[in-house]
Amino acid sequence: MHVHMWPAVYQQFRNLHKFPQFYKQIQGHTINYNRYPKHLNSCQIYTKMGSINCKEYKTTGNVPPKKDQSSSGGTVGSYQSKCPSSKMTNTTATTTTPNLDEYTDPVAVCLASELNENEMRQVDFDEDTRILLVKQNGNLRAVGSKCTHYGAPLHTGALGKGRVRCPWHGACFNLETGDIEDFPGLDSLPCYNVQVSSEGQVMVRAKRTDLEKTKRLKNMVKRKPDDPRCYIVVGGGPSGAVCVETLRQEGFTGRLILVARENYLPYDRVKVSKAMNLKIDALQFRDEKFYKEHDIDVFLGVSADKLDTAQKELHCSNGLVVKYDKIFIATGCSAFRPAIPGIELGNVKTVREFDDCQSIMNLITPETRVVCLGSSFIALEAAAALVSKVASVTVVGRDTVPLKAAFGEQIGQRVLKLFEDNKVTMIMSSGITEIIGNEENNVAEVQLADERRLPCDLLIVGTGSTLNTQFLANSGVRLNRNGSVDVTDFLETNVPDVYVGGDIANAHIHGLTSERVTIGHYQLAQYHGRIAAINMSGSVKKLQAVPFFFTMIFGKGIRYAGHGRYKDVIIDGSLEDLKFIAYFVNEADTVIGVASCGRDPIVAQFAELISQGKCLGRAQIENAENRQAWTAKLKEPLPLVR
Repeated sequence: MHVHMWPAVYQQFRNLHKFPQFYKQIQGHTINYNRYPKHLNSCQIYTKMGSINCKEYKTTGNVPPKKDQSSSGGTVGSYQSKCPSSKMTNTTATTTTPNLDEYTDPVAVCLASELNENEMRQVDFDEDTRILLVKQNGNLRAVGSKCTHYGAPLHTGALGKGRVRCPWHGACFNLETGDIEDFPGLDSLPCYNVQVSSEGQVMVRAKRTDLEKTKRLKNMVKRKPDDPRCYIVVGGGPSGAVCVETLRQEGFTGRLILVARENYLPYDRVKVSKAMNLKIDALQFRDEKFYKEHDIDVFLGVSADKLDTAQKELHCSNGLVVKYDKIFIATGCSAFRPAIPGIELGNVKTVREFDDCQSIMNLITPETRVVCLGSSFIALEAAAALVSKVASVTVVGRDTVPLKAAFGEQIGQRVLKLFEDNKVTMIMSSGITEIIGNEENNVAEVQLADERRLPCDLLIVGTGSTLNTQFLANSGVRLNRNGSVDVTDFLETNVPDVYVGGDIANAHIHGLTSERVTIGHYQLAQYHGRIAAINMSGSVKKLQAVPFFFTMIFGKGIRYAGHGRYKDVIIDGSLEDLKFIAYFVNEADTVIGVASCGRDPIVAQFAELISQGKCLGRAQIENAENRQAWTAKLKEPLPLVR
């Protein structure tokens, strides 16, 4: 579709200071520059194909960012290059000319005729660099080939409308900008210039600065002395970490404070229970230099004691009282310790934070006898991580099989066997009624529900968590009985300028239920941080995430996307071989969730399907011979919203 200019519009192009407003009117359409005077090209206006020379100027908040130079040599602030692409017209390509000083010489990676519509292909740019080439809507685009989270090959992921979703953990990247749009992860993908030669060769140029990188940090502003605003982010977990970065990426130039209760910079909490022997430097998202460079004040070892919304003040545990203009609260959870006699004894541990793991690792020896109470993901991951390092590990759970509530009886039974095969003793339909100590007030035994006693040198309690929102009492922010906070679809609470996200947010999710839900997923927490920051910065962004969960147990990765109560579980594949797909179907015969093991990228495809506003029914998966035919729906047009 072409936008045909008329005289009044042409005058707007000549007034460059009006360009950002006009750009919003034409965004998403292709301008035929050949119809207008040549000097219009100097405006560097974006088309749907993008341009390597262009920057989309997008301001948020009251103070626009300057085009200052960052330490990396690029502009900072919300000036973000889009990925250049080629629009296929028979055997030629329509594109713009890149700045040759910044880019390599073109490299032929394949023939354009070799790519089908909606195809993703990993190609070699050079011996050290692989890229993801995608053809969609006749456009060829190229971005980095590996997910910036854990390095999954993106060509094996799920292709959506204008984005690719990681096959392992569900992170999403925009094919036009390379920007991360859904999580986990922090960084975006590098982009490449794509052209098609007259001979039909796909020619790719790489930015020289991206050649040795598999990820890209979006441009960020710094604090301006003349910007009096102060935004506070409470919580040093995944949600808070993403929020402070996104605020700077969205152009916020006021004072920015991150209040973190732990003594560490934000780190990858997912690995805490899976690999307990990692050092904090290997877990942290960013180093101290990063936060200083981007003028983010970090209060380590400081918690929130009180929120005064009338005065817009946060009272901190270090005695400081800080006034704010807007605040984002993502204080997460604390491990729940059940009221069992002896729970206060030494060597009774929970697994939630880095210090918990350090404490456990300092206690264990090859002679240690470990008992894990609970058959939750945390308890099971801890058991799997320790069994090769200690004398014995016993898991005590109250259900008949582990993970029954999440995955049902069949999958739970297979997980039970997996643990037993790896020398973990599983005692199900039981519990601990008493913890018996020794003369040193450390645990020595645990008594089970049937009055049996087990020797125990270390007891790990994985019996759930409680929400860290006690400090919000009497603040004016409404709390639910479980401590969660109801938020709008833009993550704002009932009190203006107070935003909440992560584990403590009772929020809507995309496409699966009309009710608000409280979900403690890592991916969702990071997503909340991004959405809150965008809305705090003055833009408008609605929640549209599909919950995505993952775990790794004895080298077997289990993924799950979705949410809701299910009636039936339909298994496709082999549970015995741990290569299966599980469809969770509710009373209305709608698939509300999909889990898999060894069958990527099916869970990512389901998450992408739901994110497109589509659904999956029982009738579409009942035929065992053609059960994955529904994945073709990803290529169908998006549903019309009236």
